[in-house]
Order: sequence, then structure tokens, then C-alpha cells
Amino acid sequence: MNDFIAIKDIKQVFEENLFPGITLWNRLEARPRADDFDSAIKAEIRDPLWMLTKQWQMGEFRGDDAGSPAFAKVQVATTSITKYQAGKNAVQNYDDEVPLEAKVEQKKLSFEQAGRKTAMDIRLLMGREWLKLTKQGFENLRQKYIELYSFEIPDPEDKTQATTVAHPEAWQLSLAIAGRSVDGYALYEYLKKNANNKASDNTPDAGNANLDKLGEKFIDWYERLFLQPEAEKNNAWIPPRMEYSFAVSAPAGSTEKIMAAEEYYHGHLDWYNLNIASQSRKLEINETENPTQEVQNRETLSFFPVPVSFDGMPDTRWWKFEDGNVNFGDIKPDTTDVNKLLFLEFGLIYANDWFVVPLTLPAGSIAEIKGLSVTNVFGEKLWIEAAGKGLDDDWKRWNMFALSQKGEQQEPADNSLLILPTVEKIQQGKPLEEVFFLRDEVANMVWAIEKKIPLPTGSTKQGAEAADELHDYYQKILDRSIISSSVQEFNPEYQAKIRYEIMNSVPENWIPFIPVHLSGNNREIQLQRASMPRILKNADPGQAEKVKPRTQLLREGLDQHPVEAYMLYEEEVPRAGLQVHQNFQRARWYNGKVINWFGSGKQTGRGQGHSGLAFDRIVDVKKTD
Repeated sequence: MNDFIAIKDIKQVFEENLFPGITLWNRLEARPRADDFDSAIKAEIRDPLWMLTKQWQMGEFRGDDAGSPAFAKVQVATTSITKYQAGKNAVQNYDDEVPLEAKVEQKKLSFEQAGRKTAMDIRLLMGREWLKLTKQGFENLRQKYIELYSFEIPDPEDKTQATTVAHPEAWQLSLAIAGRSVDGYALYEYLKKNANNKASDNTPDAGNANLDKLGEKFIDWYERLFLQPEAEKNNAWIPPRMEYSFAVSAPAGSTEKIMAAEEYYHGHLDWYNLNIASQSRKLEINETENPTQEVQNRETLSFFPVPVSFDGMPDTRWWKFEDGNVNFGDIKPDTTDVNKLLFLEFGLIYANDWFVVPLTLPAGSIAEIKGLSVTNVFGEKLWIEAAGKGLDDDWKRWNMFALSQKGEQQEPADNSLLILPTVEKIQQGKPLEEVFFLRDEVANMVWAIEKKIPLPTGSTKQGAEAADELHDYYQKILDRSIISSSVQEFNPEYQAKIRYEIMNSVPENWIPFIPVHLSGNNREIQLQRASMPRILKNADPGQAEKVKPRTQLLREGLDQHPVEAYMLYEEEVPRAGLQVHQNFQRARWYNGKVINWFGSGKQTGRGQGHSGLAFDRIVDVKKTD
């Protein structure tokens, strides 16, 4: 053993090189000077457990003898949607001028109810636009248009105008705009009623071509502002089911691939809303329409497969740790959380086994992979088949983003990929109408409760509050008529503490749906809209008026001539109830084009309820002053 050497002058030691060294160090690891590199590349470690866990993390214990894909060729057949059918209406050519959601969900705006004007906000908006168009050159016609297309002052004694007079905000707005504003929708309705009607009609400038062109510009402005269904062929709403129903088709060889959505109500349209209608062969289009040119392509594309990557995935390189953006250790699944367990297994074990072959498809297309050839790093060529091939109803079959076959059993699975022409995000306005359907097992019926009711002004009011205001208005009209009448009623003083009541009442925003048998069927039933009598104090029960719904959702058939009954399928109202609403929706389409439409949606309700409706009761007499 060398004795300890104490150096007194380190400068002298370096200058005279008193202690020469054999090994020099210029970095942390040693620099080998031998020709044998076996020792240097052994990657020796002092913690075998760490190596074992790293090998388990990378899946090396599975013993797979496979090479990574290096090259791929794909043959894909594509076709595009060419036809569209709303409900059971006439088939029409499909165009992508608007998103598919807007085409399906669009509903006609209601500008009139029971013969009275509604949607005053939109009427005023249209009127202001028309006055703005005529401001340059035709400003002298302002008062004339106010007289031709005017708002009327409601008569507070006229019961037919009760829905306006009964509500203070509607009554105030009607007084404010009468004789001061133009009813723009009345002008639009006049211009659309007949092709010979012009904007200059009944004015001092009748026949003025420039004024008539402004009328055409006004029509174009309104139809671009609100998407409205053209006639009945674009109406996909099915009132008995409170859902949308539509179908689209694309050419497939000598036939067509028809995809149908019979129960769409979710508000977000995607591939899972449609099924393959295998029983149908072709959507027959009207001969008067020019059919869209059918386009079918088949091409072979070459790719370099790219490994799938995601935040927090285990790194497959030695001596490298993950960045920790995702901590799988914090995921604590229960024994029943199968989805979480599958996710963990994929992320920890099979993360580096997935590769992406990028393929860009246009919106509105249907693609089917006819063949996929993969060449790995060892030069082996492999033919890849679809994982979801086989019969559609095979319980062992698994596939993602595939449409189900509708119809008979033993149908071959469809492995095509549908890219619908829809938007990613839709802005939804507040509900203008909202109706809750609930089952009343005590009364053995279904109640449709109007939670939000549209006023003639275009704004929304709570249904219970609007019902009370309307009931009070009718009561005041009746009270005034009794006071003004010379007939004095005989009101004896009853000493009894109880009285007999034939029927009590429910709020006027509760609309009954009663079960009725279908014609010619003794077992199957449907729910038919009915009416409750309006019970007023001191009124003759034999002359009680029927309470009618005030939402467009429940007025189906009421504003038609003759009036039609509204039937609702009994199975559409589950025990949990149903909530249906209507609102405005807005989205941007190609080139930033803005689309506005008025549509409906539904969701599960809040359970059963009881209206308190009862018949043939003995009730206590309330003492009055």
C-alpha cells in the first residue's frame, strides 16, 4: 500500500512532473484503448429488476417475431352521396349547399297562430330591412308601406286576441309598433304569393323597375338569413314520434347503397345515426329533376406507415423515460370498469403495435378498403383483411365506425366508412318552446306540460305564468260582462260545510293525451291530444271553452283546415318521461357561410308525475268574507 504523500507546493509538482500518471480522464466514462468492444457494449446495470420491468413495459416477454411495417399499398373504392329523402316525401338530388344537420332539422317558422300574428321580432326585423333598402331613392314611400303592411292594435275586449292582450309585454309592443313600423313578413308573403306581385304594387311608384328589383333583393336577403324548408318535401320531422327521419343514398355498382336514419333527435348528426337499408334497392327520383351525376372511383395509393403516438404513452427506447403528461398510475379502476382496464392495457402493452396509414376523404363520401398490402422491414409482404368481416349479426364480430345492416338476419357486414357532410360545432339558442311529457299512472294518461311558451313578440315566457295570465284575462272579461248585465244571479247562503265537485281543474299549460284504440284494432293504442275545459268562476259549465296548446310542437293539425287530430305513438313516452324543445341554431359552412335554422330536439324527462286531476269529489267549503 502506498504511503500518503503530502504535497506542499502543487505548482512545482506540475512544472517538474514529479508524479506522472498512467490513466487520464476527460469525461465521466472510461475511454477503452483495446480492440475488443465486448465489455463496452454490454450495457451492464446494477439493478436487474429495473431491466425486467422495462422489458415488460415494452412487451418483450410476449416473444413476438414480427417486423415493423415499412411500406403499404391501399386500394380504396369511394363514392359520394347523390340523393336525399326527408321522411317519406319525394326523393331529391343531394347538394352540399348547407350542412346535413340543417337540411334534416330545418322546420318552418310560425308567423301565425289561430289567425293572429306571431313572431313580431322577426316581422320587425324584416320591416327594418325593407325600409333600409328603400332609404336611397324611395324614402318618400315609407309611410305608404307602413299603411300597406301594418300592425293592428289589438282589441282588449276581443277574446280572439287574448294571447296578445293578456300579456303586458305583448300588449305594450303591439301598441308601440302599430302605425309606426312595417310588417316585413306581410310584404314577403305578398311577394311570394304570386309571381306577378311586385314590391311597387299599390304605391305611387307602381311599375318602377328599380323598386321591384329591391323586392327581389329583399326576398333573397330573408331566404339567406333563415333556412326554410321548400314545400313539404324538405320536412323530415315526424310528429307522431317527435323525431326526424331521412335517408341518403350513394351509387354502388349497378345498385345503390341506401343509409336511413329513422330515429334522429340527438342534435348532433354522425355516422352512428344511420343504418344500411338492405331491403331497399334504389331511391327513385322524380323524373322532372335532373339526376346528379354518379361518381365512383377506385384507386391504389402508397404510404409509409407512421407509428401511433399519444401523450403519456410508454417510450420504446432504452434509457429514456416518459415526459409524465399522463400518469397511468393515477388511474384507479374498479373491477367493473372494463373500459378503463382496456385503455390501460392498450396504453401500456400495445402502444407501439399500432400504425397509421393516412388517407384523406372529402365530406359526403363513402370509402371501402378493397385491399391492404404491407411490407415490413424484413421484406415480407402481408395481406391485411378487415377485422370486422363476416356476418353483421355475428356476436364475435367487432368493428369501429361501421354501419349496421337493417333487415333480415345473416346479412354480410358492411365495412365501408361514411364521412357525413356535417359541422363539428353548432351554436344553439335558448329554447323558444319546451314541452315535458310525463306519465300519470293515477289518471291513466300522459300530460304534455308546456314549460316555455312563445309569446307573439317572439320572446319566451314560463308556461305556468303565461297560463295564469291568460286565465285571469278571460276571468276579467267574464266579470265585466256579469257586472254590465242587468240579470242578478240568485246566490242563496248555504250552511253546509261540504259540497260536491264534479271535476277539479289543472293549470292551462297541462295538455292531456288520452289513450285511444287504433281504427280496426282492439289491442294497439295510441295517445291522442285532447282538451281540458276552461273553468271560470261564475261561468256556465255547459259553455266552457276548450283549452288549446300554445306551442307549435303541440298544435300539430290545429291550424289546418279542417282541423286534424294529433296522434302520438304510445311507446315514445317512456316511464322516465320526455323533454322536447325547439330553438334556433347557427353554424358555419364552407367558405365561412353562415347557416341559421329552426329545429327540434328531445331528451329523457324527469320521471312520472301526478296532475291532481280528480272527479266526483266531496270537498270542504271555503269560508269567504
